[in-house]
Amino acid sequence: MADQLANEIVDMIKKRAASEGGIAPATGDEITAATKLTSLGIESLGLADVLWDLEQAYGIEIEMNTADAWSDLQNVGDMVEAVRTLLAKGV
Repeated sequence: MADQLANEIVDMIKKRAASEGGIAPATGDEITAATKLTSLGIESLGLADVLWDLEQAYGIEIEMNTADAWSDLQNVGDMVEAVRTLLAKGV
């Protein structure tokens, strides 16, 4: 996952977690593709803010109106791949 897009997304997540009083993963490890979003201390509204930030940064639209869409984002890697897919489609 060590590419520029992934690094930028991880930085956005770190900023959001810090602003909400969240921490790095509960284990104290660095954030990786396998890091579960729930381990970051980000509330669901904060996660929506991260997605908004990603939409604005990359000019994409992330469809998050269904429970299924939310359940697809379990870890940081899922979020990176969702953005990468949308960028490839030009959405």
